[in-house]
Amino acid sequence: MGHIVLLGDSIFDNGVYVPGEPDVVKQLRGVLPDGWSATLCAVDGAVTRGVPAQLARVPHDATHLVLSIGGNDALGESYLLSAPARMVGEAVLMLAEAQERFARSYEDMLRSVLGLGLPTAICTIYDTPTSASNHRVIRSALALFNDIITRAAFSQGLPLVDLRLICSEDDDYANPIEPSAKGGAKMATAIASLVTGGDQAQPRSVVVAR
Repeated sequence: MGHIVLLGDSIFDNGVYVPGEPDVVKQLRGVLPDGWSATLCAVDGAVTRGVPAQLARVPHDATHLVLSIGGNDALGESYLLSAPARMVGEAVLMLAEAQERFARSYEDMLRSVLGLGLPTAICTIYDTPTSASNHRVIRSALALFNDIITRAAFSQGLPLVDLRLICSEDDDYANPIEPSAKGGAKMATAIASLVTGGDQAQPRSVVVAR
């Protein structure tokens, strides 16, 4: 039997955005095998530096951790998208500095999470709905942050749940940055399949990093 703990931000702590519908942790409990449980430690609005505080609330019988964090860090850097720049290269360097700040924060945070010694999976930051007027700009900017997350997963040999591919339709979103009940159900199914080893017939990507 297992006990999955969800860490991070409102990607998992989305109850307030789906009134009258189940949030992600409830959906996860509904698709886990008998005897398995799930606990929500993620906090709406959290950034990477807030995750270590969530670790203090991880139940003693936890067997697996799933982490989704980084969207609010990216949101905190979004002012750069309207900052003036004289050349494209100057703008790229400004974004690179934001990427480097995120890398330091994410790596420090992940070190704390892995310090618990539990099997851990991490999630990418998903894209905003394609119907959003600034979808292309946001998707391109988030690629810089997702590069840090994917590198961390591959360097540490961690499973990666790519929310960009899972939440791929506009109605997977309750608003431009929060998952709907439909999107939450997709995430819950993916997490349950990954952790419990179900649905082995589905294809899996393999990354060779060493």
